[in-house]
Amino acid sequence: MTQPPHTPDPLDDFTRREVTLDGATKAVYVAGSGPAVIVMTEMPGISPHVARFARWVREAGFTVYMPSMFGRDGAVPDAEEGKAVFQRACVSAEFRAFAGNASSPVTQWLRALARLAHAECGGPGVGAIGMCFTGNFALTMMLEPAVLAPVLSQPSLPLDNPGGIEISPEEIAQVRQRLDREDLTVMAYRFEGDRFCRAQRFAAYAEALGDRFVARVLSDSAANTRDLPSFFSQVVASPHSVVTAHLIDEAGQPTIAARDEILSFFARRLGTADQARAEAPSAGS
Repeated sequence: MTQPPHTPDPLDDFTRREVTLDGATKAVYVAGSGPAVIVMTEMPGISPHVARFARWVREAGFTVYMPSMFGRDGAVPDAEEGKAVFQRACVSAEFRAFAGNASSPVTQWLRALARLAHAECGGPGVGAIGMCFTGNFALTMMLEPAVLAPVLSQPSLPLDNPGGIEISPEEIAQVRQRLDREDLTVMAYRFEGDRFCRAQRFAAYAEALGDRFVARVLSDSAANTRDLPSFFSQVVASPHSVVTAHLIDEAGQPTIAARDEILSFFARRLGTADQARAEAPSAGS
Protein backbone atom coordinates (compact mmCIF):
# COMPACT_ATOMS: atom_id res chain seq x y z
CA MET A 1 0.00 0.00 0.00
CA THR A 2 1.33 3.46 -0.86
CA GLN A 3 1.49 6.15 1.82
CA PRO A 4 -0.77 9.20 1.34
CA PRO A 5 1.54 11.77 -0.32
CA HIS A 6 0.51 14.74 1.84
CA THR A 7 1.28 13.28 5.27
CA PRO A 8 4.75 12.49 6.64
CA ASP A 9 5.92 9.04 5.60
CA PRO A 10 7.52 6.85 8.31
CA LEU A 11 9.22 4.74 5.62
CA ASP A 12 8.73 1.79 7.96
CA ASP A 13 8.27 -0.68 5.12
CA PHE A 14 11.89 -0.03 4.12
CA THR A 15 14.99 -1.29 5.91
CA ARG A 16 17.17 1.67 6.85
CA ARG A 17 20.85 0.78 6.43
CA GLU A 18 23.96 2.80 7.14
CA VAL A 19 26.15 2.17 4.10
CA THR A 20 29.83 3.14 4.07
CA LEU A 21 31.49 3.34 0.67
CA ASP A 22 34.64 5.18 -0.37
CA GLY A 23 35.01 6.47 3.20
CA ALA A 24 31.55 8.11 3.31
CA THR A 25 28.48 6.84 5.14
CA LYS A 26 24.90 7.49 4.04
CA ALA A 27 21.54 6.12 5.09
CA VAL A 28 19.99 3.94 2.38
CA TYR A 29 16.39 2.72 2.46
CA VAL A 30 16.10 -0.78 0.98
CA ALA A 31 13.01 -2.82 0.13
CA GLY A 32 11.85 -5.49 -2.28
CA SER A 33 13.36 -8.40 -4.14
CA GLY A 34 14.78 -8.94 -7.57
CA PRO A 35 17.32 -6.86 -9.52
CA ALA A 36 18.40 -3.59 -7.92
CA VAL A 37 17.21 -0.11 -8.86
CA ILE A 38 18.81 2.99 -7.31
CA VAL A 39 16.12 5.65 -6.70
CA MET A 40 17.75 9.05 -6.15
CA THR A 41 15.54 11.65 -4.54
CA GLU A 42 14.64 15.05 -5.89
CA MET A 43 14.76 18.25 -3.86
CA PRO A 44 14.22 18.72 -0.98
CA GLY A 45 14.57 15.07 0.09
CA ILE A 46 12.85 11.69 0.33
CA SER A 47 9.29 13.02 0.37
CA PRO A 48 6.15 10.86 0.52
CA HIS A 49 5.85 11.32 -3.26
CA VAL A 50 9.40 10.01 -3.83
CA ALA A 51 8.73 7.09 -1.48
CA ARG A 52 5.50 6.35 -3.38
CA PHE A 53 7.47 6.06 -6.61
CA ALA A 54 10.03 3.80 -4.89
CA ARG A 55 7.20 1.53 -3.77
CA TRP A 56 5.93 1.30 -7.34
CA VAL A 57 9.42 0.18 -8.36
CA ARG A 58 9.44 -2.39 -5.55
CA GLU A 59 5.99 -3.68 -6.48
CA ALA A 60 7.13 -4.09 -10.10
CA GLY A 61 9.63 -6.74 -9.00
CA PHE A 62 12.82 -4.90 -8.01
CA THR A 63 14.93 -4.25 -4.95
CA VAL A 64 14.91 -0.52 -4.27
CA TYR A 65 17.99 1.22 -2.89
CA MET A 66 16.98 4.79 -1.97
CA PRO A 67 19.90 6.80 -0.54
CA SER A 68 19.27 9.78 1.74
CA MET A 69 21.13 12.63 0.09
CA PHE A 70 19.63 15.77 1.65
CA GLY A 71 16.64 16.90 3.70
CA ARG A 72 14.52 15.11 6.30
CA ASP A 73 13.59 11.60 5.28
CA GLY A 74 9.84 11.15 4.92
CA ALA A 75 8.97 14.83 5.39
CA VAL A 76 6.35 16.64 3.32
CA PRO A 77 8.23 19.30 1.28
CA ASP A 78 7.70 22.64 3.08
CA ALA A 79 8.63 25.85 1.27
CA GLU A 80 10.88 27.42 3.91
CA GLU A 81 12.59 24.21 4.99
CA GLY A 82 12.94 23.13 1.36
CA LYS A 83 14.64 26.40 0.40
CA ALA A 84 17.12 25.93 3.27
CA VAL A 85 17.90 22.37 2.12
CA PHE A 86 18.33 23.59 -1.45
CA GLN A 87 20.71 26.37 -0.39
CA ARG A 88 22.85 23.98 1.67
CA ALA A 89 23.07 21.53 -1.22
CA CYS A 90 24.12 24.29 -3.60
CA VAL A 91 27.23 25.02 -1.53
CA SER A 92 27.96 21.41 -0.54
CA ALA A 93 31.19 19.89 -1.79
CA GLU A 94 29.21 16.81 -2.85
CA PHE A 95 27.31 18.63 -5.58
CA ARG A 96 28.19 20.89 -8.51
CA ALA A 97 25.00 22.92 -8.70
CA PHE A 98 26.47 25.68 -10.87
CA ALA A 99 29.28 23.95 -12.74
CA GLY A 100 28.58 22.38 -16.10
CA ASN A 101 30.96 20.01 -17.85
CA ALA A 102 31.81 18.22 -14.59
CA SER A 103 30.11 15.53 -12.53
CA SER A 104 29.13 16.00 -8.89
CA PRO A 105 31.58 14.22 -6.55
CA VAL A 106 28.71 12.29 -4.93
CA THR A 107 28.33 10.27 -8.14
CA GLN A 108 31.49 8.34 -7.19
CA TRP A 109 29.68 7.14 -4.04
CA LEU A 110 26.57 6.32 -6.06
CA ARG A 111 28.57 4.23 -8.50
CA ALA A 112 29.96 2.29 -5.54
CA LEU A 113 26.39 1.82 -4.27
CA ALA A 114 25.42 0.39 -7.66
CA ARG A 115 28.30 -2.12 -7.43
CA LEU A 116 27.20 -3.11 -3.94
CA ALA A 117 23.54 -3.45 -4.97
CA HIS A 118 24.47 -5.60 -7.96
CA ALA A 119 26.59 -7.87 -5.77
CA GLU A 120 23.73 -8.23 -3.28
CA CYS A 121 20.86 -8.68 -5.74
CA GLY A 122 22.48 -10.34 -8.76
CA GLY A 123 20.83 -10.27 -12.14
CA PRO A 124 22.26 -8.74 -15.30
CA GLY A 125 22.77 -5.32 -13.75
CA VAL A 126 21.27 -2.32 -11.95
CA GLY A 127 18.80 0.39 -12.87
CA ALA A 128 19.08 4.01 -11.72
CA ILE A 129 16.74 6.99 -11.77
CA GLY A 130 17.70 10.52 -10.78
CA MET A 131 15.23 13.36 -10.33
CA CYS A 132 15.68 17.13 -10.41
CA PHE A 133 18.92 17.92 -8.52
CA THR A 134 20.02 14.29 -8.96
CA GLY A 135 18.53 13.94 -12.44
CA ASN A 136 21.80 13.70 -14.34
CA PHE A 137 23.45 11.37 -11.84
CA ALA A 138 22.02 8.26 -13.51
CA LEU A 139 23.94 9.22 -16.66
CA THR A 140 27.28 9.58 -14.87
CA MET A 141 26.58 6.27 -13.12
CA MET A 142 26.84 4.62 -16.56
CA LEU A 143 30.60 4.79 -15.99
CA GLU A 144 29.93 1.86 -13.62
CA PRO A 145 29.51 -1.33 -15.74
CA ALA A 146 26.78 -2.69 -13.43
CA VAL A 147 24.39 0.13 -14.41
CA LEU A 148 22.33 -0.91 -17.43
CA ALA A 149 19.12 1.13 -17.23
CA PRO A 150 19.57 4.89 -16.62
CA VAL A 151 16.59 7.25 -16.31
CA LEU A 152 16.92 11.05 -16.13
CA SER A 153 13.79 12.70 -14.75
CA GLN A 154 13.76 16.50 -15.06
CA PRO A 155 17.60 16.81 -14.73
CA SER A 156 18.12 20.33 -13.37
CA LEU A 157 21.89 20.84 -13.02
CA PRO A 158 23.72 23.05 -13.73
CA LEU A 159 21.30 25.66 -12.45
CA ASP A 160 23.05 28.57 -14.14
CA ASN A 161 23.08 27.20 -17.70
CA PRO A 162 19.83 25.91 -19.26
CA GLY A 163 21.80 24.19 -22.02
CA GLY A 164 24.49 22.75 -19.77
CA ILE A 165 24.93 19.12 -18.78
CA GLU A 166 26.55 18.12 -15.53
CA ILE A 167 29.20 15.73 -16.85
CA SER A 168 32.64 16.25 -18.34
CA PRO A 169 33.20 15.91 -22.10
CA GLU A 170 35.55 12.99 -21.45
CA GLU A 171 33.01 11.17 -19.32
CA ILE A 172 30.09 11.67 -21.67
CA ALA A 173 32.26 10.40 -24.52
CA GLN A 174 32.92 7.25 -22.47
CA VAL A 175 29.20 6.89 -21.78
CA ARG A 176 28.37 7.29 -25.49
CA GLN A 177 30.92 4.63 -26.41
CA ARG A 178 29.44 2.25 -23.87
CA LEU A 179 25.87 2.88 -25.05
CA ASP A 180 26.90 2.07 -28.63
CA ARG A 181 29.04 -0.93 -27.67
CA GLU A 182 26.37 -2.56 -25.50
CA ASP A 183 23.30 -1.34 -27.42
CA LEU A 184 21.92 0.60 -24.43
CA THR A 185 19.73 3.70 -24.18
CA VAL A 186 19.12 6.54 -21.75
CA MET A 187 15.50 7.46 -20.97
CA ALA A 188 14.72 11.09 -20.07
CA TYR A 189 11.57 12.94 -19.02
CA ARG A 190 10.53 16.56 -18.57
CA PHE A 191 7.48 18.81 -18.78
CA GLU A 192 7.43 21.24 -21.68
CA GLY A 193 7.25 24.34 -19.48
CA ASP A 194 9.66 23.22 -16.75
CA ARG A 195 11.77 26.27 -15.86
CA PHE A 196 14.52 24.17 -14.26
CA CYS A 197 14.89 21.59 -17.04
CA ARG A 198 14.43 23.33 -20.36
CA ALA A 199 14.47 22.23 -23.97
CA GLN A 200 18.10 23.39 -24.35
CA ARG A 201 19.27 20.76 -21.87
CA PHE A 202 17.59 17.91 -23.70
CA ALA A 203 19.02 19.25 -26.95
CA ALA A 204 22.52 19.12 -25.41
CA TYR A 205 21.99 15.51 -24.31
CA ALA A 206 20.72 14.59 -27.78
CA GLU A 207 23.74 16.19 -29.41
CA ALA A 208 26.11 14.26 -27.13
CA LEU A 209 24.34 10.90 -27.18
CA GLY A 210 22.50 10.82 -30.51
CA ASP A 211 19.68 8.32 -30.80
CA ARG A 212 20.86 6.61 -27.61
CA PHE A 213 19.10 9.46 -25.78
CA VAL A 214 15.35 8.82 -25.75
CA ALA A 215 13.48 11.95 -24.67
CA ARG A 216 9.89 12.24 -23.50
CA VAL A 217 8.44 15.75 -23.19
CA LEU A 218 5.05 15.95 -21.50
CA SER A 219 2.55 18.75 -21.99
CA ASP A 220 2.17 21.09 -19.03
CA SER A 221 -1.51 20.20 -19.00
CA ALA A 222 -0.51 16.66 -17.96
CA ALA A 223 0.88 17.90 -14.63
CA ASN A 224 -0.92 17.73 -11.32
CA THR A 225 -1.52 21.27 -10.03
CA ARG A 226 -3.85 20.52 -7.10
CA ASP A 227 -2.99 20.20 -3.41
CA LEU A 228 0.75 20.44 -3.97
CA PRO A 229 3.14 20.66 -1.01
CA SER A 230 4.21 24.26 -0.50
CA PHE A 231 7.75 23.67 -1.79
CA PHE A 232 6.32 22.76 -5.19
CA SER A 233 3.59 25.38 -5.32
CA GLN A 234 5.73 28.28 -4.07
CA VAL A 235 9.37 27.46 -4.91
CA VAL A 236 9.27 25.19 -7.96
CA ALA A 237 6.20 26.99 -9.35
CA SER A 238 6.08 25.17 -12.69
CA PRO A 239 5.35 21.64 -13.92
CA HIS A 240 8.48 19.74 -12.95
CA SER A 241 8.33 16.40 -11.11
CA VAL A 242 7.13 13.87 -13.68
CA VAL A 243 6.82 10.77 -11.46
CA THR A 244 6.33 12.37 -8.03
CA ALA A 245 4.54 15.58 -6.99
CA HIS A 246 3.22 16.51 -10.46
CA LEU A 247 2.11 12.98 -11.34
CA ILE A 248 -1.65 12.48 -11.62
CA ASP A 249 -2.37 9.06 -10.13
CA GLU A 250 -5.23 8.12 -12.43
CA ALA A 251 -5.44 5.56 -15.21
CA GLY A 252 -4.89 7.04 -18.65
CA GLN A 253 -2.88 10.03 -17.45
CA PRO A 254 0.37 10.82 -19.36
CA THR A 255 2.35 10.84 -16.12
CA ILE A 256 1.13 7.33 -15.29
CA ALA A 257 2.13 6.28 -18.81
CA ALA A 258 5.59 7.72 -18.14
CA ARG A 259 5.84 5.83 -14.86
CA ASP A 260 4.81 2.59 -16.55
CA GLU A 261 7.30 3.13 -19.37
CA ILE A 262 10.08 3.57 -16.81
CA LEU A 263 9.09 0.37 -15.00
CA SER A 264 8.96 -1.48 -18.33
CA PHE A 265 12.39 -0.10 -19.21
CA PHE A 266 13.81 -1.50 -15.97
CA ALA A 267 12.13 -4.86 -16.58
CA ARG A 268 13.40 -5.05 -20.15
CA ARG A 269 17.00 -4.35 -19.15
CA LEU A 270 17.13 -6.08 -15.78
CA GLY A 271 14.39 -8.70 -15.67
CA THR A 272 12.27 -8.92 -12.51
CA ALA A 273 12.12 -11.06 -9.38
CA ASP A 274 9.33 -13.16 -10.94
CA GLN A 275 11.38 -13.75 -14.07
CA ALA A 276 14.43 -14.69 -12.02
CA ARG A 277 12.40 -17.25 -10.07
CA ALA A 278 10.86 -18.64 -13.24
CA GLU A 279 14.28 -19.03 -14.87
CA ALA A 280 15.97 -20.58 -11.83
CA PRO A 281 16.71 -24.34 -12.13
CA SER A 282 14.37 -26.52 -10.12
CA ALA A 283 15.65 -28.34 -7.04
CA GLY A 284 17.51 -31.49 -7.89
CA SER A 285 17.92 -30.63 -11.59
